Amino acid sequence: MSDGMDCDICVVGAGSGGLSVAAGAAQLGLRTVLVEAGRMGGDCLNTGCVPSKSLLAVAKLVHAHRTPHLAAVPSHSFDPDRQGVDAHVQGVIATIAPHDSVERFEGLGVRVIRGHASFLDERTLTVAGETIRARDFVLAVGSRAAIPSIPGLDPARVLTNESLFDVGTVPTHLVIIGGGPIGIEMAQAHRRLGSRVTVVSRGTILSKDDPDLVEVVWQSLIAEGVDILEHAEVRSVRHGDAGHVVEAIVHGATRRLEGSHILVATGRATNVEGLALDRAKVECGRQGIHVDKRLRTSNRRIYAVGDCTGGPQFTHVAGYHAGIVIRNLAFQLPAKVDYGALPWVTYTDPELAHVGMTLATARARHGDRVRCLSKSMGNLDRAVTEGRREGLLKVVAFPNGRILGCSIVGPGAGELIGLWALAIAKGLKLRDVASLVLPYPTFSEVSKQAAGEWYSPALFSDRTRRLVSILRKLPRW
Repeated sequence: MSDGMDCDICVVGAGSGGLSVAAGAAQLGLRTVLVEAGRMGGDCLNTGCVPSKSLLAVAKLVHAHRTPHLAAVPSHSFDPDRQGVDAHVQGVIATIAPHDSVERFEGLGVRVIRGHASFLDERTLTVAGETIRARDFVLAVGSRAAIPSIPGLDPARVLTNESLFDVGTVPTHLVIIGGGPIGIEMAQAHRRLGSRVTVVSRGTILSKDDPDLVEVVWQSLIAEGVDILEHAEVRSVRHGDAGHVVEAIVHGATRRLEGSHILVATGRATNVEGLALDRAKVECGRQGIHVDKRLRTSNRRIYAVGDCTGGPQFTHVAGYHAGIVIRNLAFQLPAKVDYGALPWVTYTDPELAHVGMTLATARARHGDRVRCLSKSMGNLDRAVTEGRREGLLKVVAFPNGRILGCSIVGPGAGELIGLWALAIAKGLKLRDVASLVLPYPTFSEVSKQAAGEWYSPALFSDRTRRLVSILRKLPRW
């Protein structure tokens, strides 16, 4: 082991959050060390967001050929080439990978060390024979798929997001355990690519989203042939040479599911093994590393970002965390996290997006002071031209128009939600959204229309009509 090195910031983990911290710190002139035992880019690039959205894009094109939305376009059936699908997914990863590469970060002035990190004490860790002493550490170690304790289930015989994209064939019958965003996205993608798909969900699917909007996604999945078993308890799994058997209790009845493959998508577990956090005086629980609003751990010289903090597990949250940490470390600003305007998207077709409070959350916190307005996308001219009339927007606000939350289901909902995220973050009111001039014809008009309808009862009331009548009698200026 060498005598070691000293640095300003040592980042452990080269996923989205860790890379952002390392890049920002190095470009601000701080001596920065980045430690990574696995692949650069972490889960998002290699086994998460990038490959899953690439697969969804292919599946969407296949579905559009088979079942076009416009009557003038004839449908035609074809079987997608799995090798071609996999090549597309890997090609996308390869295209993005240089941005996360060792070469790029070394070019920025970051010292990159490959290996598993382990703390020796509160200010020192060891990795690959090197001892690193840092003024501050940032843990960005991410998470992995959590394997539930189910009788008979062998973790080596099931798929997770880490192995799903290496299957090499189209599963004949994919049984998905878990009804969250990952499970539902992959259910639709694989159904569109030719697999029979069954989703087994302990509760309702997409339980963190508004039920009215989830219903739209549910109906789309059912129409495409996805079998969804809600409020189901998996009792056992049996693995065989030719496939697997999942036994579940659904509404008191036993269901026996024979699948060619099983995908487990029941949550995430934090990657803290081997870090020896106890030596660094860093507290960690079942949900992840304990942090305060400034993302400091119980050791104030060690910060944590991204999935390993046990908070919202999204790539954009890891990037947001990185900005908070840089402001604290580089600029000595007491920046704190605020999830009040945090958006998230489930990339089904139609997409499901949300920001702020749901109606249930808002009413639990503010009671009857909260109002809600729903606006269908069905009558938008753009929806009619596209043959996509299944969308819905729901906005939650105080009577004075202060926005508390918004949910959207429909084509491009993930793009539309950005406006509402900005409005909540900046404290705008619905009148600000209603006053926007938006291009015609677009799906974004639903936001302006919904905001306008919020004020319609007052605008077109008898009182307003009387005021207009009086004003009409006054001399013109």
